[in-house]
Amino acid sequence: MTSSPQITLTVRHTPSALDSRRGVVRLHPEVLDALGLHAWDAVRLTGARVSAALAAPSPGESAPGVVLVDDVTMANLGVTEGTEVVVAPCDVTVARTVTVSGSRMASMSLNPGTLRLALIGKVFTVGDAVSLLPQDLAPPPGSDVSAVRGQLSRTIGASWTSELLTVTATEPTGTVAVGQSTVVSWRGAEPAAAEQAAPAPASTATPAPVAPPEIVVTEDQEPPPPLADLAGQGTVARKLSEWIDLAFHRPELLAKLGTSGRLGVLLSGPEGVGKATLVRSVAHSEDVRVVCLAAPTIAVLEPDAALSRVAQAVEATVSGDGAGVLLITDIDALLPAQQPPPVATVVLDRLRAALGNDDFALVATSAHPESVDPRLRGVDLLDRELMLGLPDGQVRTELLRILLRDTPVEPGVDFGVIAERTPGFVAADLIALRRDAALRAALRHRDGETEPRIAEQDLLDALESVRPISMSTSDTLATGGLTLDDVGDMAEVKQSLTEAVLWPLRYPDSFSRLGVAPPRGVLLYGPPGNGKTFLVRALAGTGALNVFAVKGAELLDKWVGESERAVRELFRRAAEAAPSLIFLDEVDALAPRRGQSGDSGVSDRVVAALLTELDGVEPLRDVVVLGATNRPELVDPALLRPGRLERLIYVPPPDTEARAAILRSSAKNTPLASDVDIDELAETLDGYSAADCAALIREAALTAMRESLEAAEVSAAHLAKAREAVRPSLDPAQLAALEAYAARNG
Repeated sequence: MTSSPQITLTVRHTPSALDSRRGVVRLHPEVLDALGLHAWDAVRLTGARVSAALAAPSPGESAPGVVLVDDVTMANLGVTEGTEVVVAPCDVTVARTVTVSGSRMASMSLNPGTLRLALIGKVFTVGDAVSLLPQDLAPPPGSDVSAVRGQLSRTIGASWTSELLTVTATEPTGTVAVGQSTVVSWRGAEPAAAEQAAPAPASTATPAPVAPPEIVVTEDQEPPPPLADLAGQGTVARKLSEWIDLAFHRPELLAKLGTSGRLGVLLSGPEGVGKATLVRSVAHSEDVRVVCLAAPTIAVLEPDAALSRVAQAVEATVSGDGAGVLLITDIDALLPAQQPPPVATVVLDRLRAALGNDDFALVATSAHPESVDPRLRGVDLLDRELMLGLPDGQVRTELLRILLRDTPVEPGVDFGVIAERTPGFVAADLIALRRDAALRAALRHRDGETEPRIAEQDLLDALESVRPISMSTSDTLATGGLTLDDVGDMAEVKQSLTEAVLWPLRYPDSFSRLGVAPPRGVLLYGPPGNGKTFLVRALAGTGALNVFAVKGAELLDKWVGESERAVRELFRRAAEAAPSLIFLDEVDALAPRRGQSGDSGVSDRVVAALLTELDGVEPLRDVVVLGATNRPELVDPALLRPGRLERLIYVPPPDTEARAAILRSSAKNTPLASDVDIDELAETLDGYSAADCAALIREAALTAMRESLEAAEVSAAHLAKAREAVRPSLDPAQLAALEAYAARNG
């Protein structure tokens, strides 16, 4: 008997609202094939706990090593984004009975018949949270989704879509599905009677408490990686090890010095950098137990259930043999700084009381320490703080060696090259890279004729689909493989950008030796359509930089404090993904001259926030700010002073040689007839921007297609016809003003 196949994938939150709360996960088609699955088959998911869901193909642009899940499924699994889960096929049985619990409103209002119709077609296990949203992506035969939606809306009201139920019992056990014959009942009711009962009056209904998902508290079952494998974390590991040793093994030494061994630590660092792994490894080396509590999995529970889980975790830590450390991951989810829930005060009191025990220590982790309830940093709670930084190129090289140490790899793989191509990657990202490369290698060796090995090209190809966790947002800019060598002409502009942006990252020793600080920012200005964004993409591709691209108006918000918060968040994420480039397009809209915007002071506050980040107490390291504008005279002068956007680089309109280079680049995939003279054409395009030249080639090709869909080349006549539609866009008055500005600030 052969075991069912299984694949370890990285969790990513689904971007599709259609999948939300429907018990559906998205897998890459290649993964579905590897597991022998068809669309809408059931899969078993193993994270901190085991759950089940329906599997459907993910969008074509998604990475093979990623599983897209919603927030409810994450809570059922006890995981957060970036965590690994094991995905495998599973057998599903149509349940004879299913018992659920829910909120007071749901249990009072919904009869079991309606409840069954809402759950029909879904798969789950005991302890799972499920929503009332019908499984309408692939409705089972005989279901009437619209009727169920209408019935739920009339019964509960507009809030029915946010209701969550908890599966408390099923017959049989295991992974089950709700079918037409399944008897669904509320916990505490008789199943046979519940199926026939009408909705009970509100005055006589008995509310059923919500049973939270199980196994949110876990104790280490297998040894963590040794401390020697924690590349780049030696200093933090040594400090934490010293604290644990003093607290648990040498308390008498602390007592002689007039203090106690109480230990509370807040460990911060980017997502996926290995905070929890570090704590487990250090504790294992000191022979101390670790009990893990995932804060996001209990933050979604009702207050009583959440407090019960915290108490359970504290009790498990205190009551075990010997000393124990309670590790609470992502503590900001349970104890946020903004609008902390009422349960926060009770949780803090419970943790404060537990720290009075000699055999108890508390370590909390967070990727957003600024978002943690400030009361947690009190002297009687987490009075010590450690921070893990982003791995640099040398550390990433060592991490790759460690991660691929036991993996069949082709000889001659240069891990240093891979490390240079992975700026901003943390340990979790490199694990995802290894997994994606392994999938690619497996596809190459499907014939089984040769021994499967991961080649360097597999790792490089995997970079196309694996993005660092810090860059998993929509405001990032893809380079598309461009480099400055792909930019025609503009030699002076390219040299200025290289000196201002790439030299500080490539040759920091030279700046240190000469005792000068590298430029913090650059302002690109010039007429529209001349390739400022193209230059930024090429610059990022040349220097292997992560680029955060933001248009000026995107950061503006009428609510007080929101724009400043967005600026702080942008710079924080850029620092986590360093070396990185913050590209502020249309910076004149984001940072206009103060006192002249007339927008209730929003722009003035944004300018102040930008200046604070550029001149902040914490210096920007390996982060360069690059602004672009067509109207440099409108930018606040304070932003252009030394130490800020101090290098002003003018991107002039293309001259004849530049226009010829742009035309050739735009037409490299377009067959041109022998009567087309690019150099002669470029001489006649005075007033055309780079974008106009590219549009001219495109319009000429469309003109040829209009004449005949079988056209094989573009002739001079087609180009002449295209010039009637594509007119020069450069404004002589604007050009004169920009050249005068460049002369004054050159």
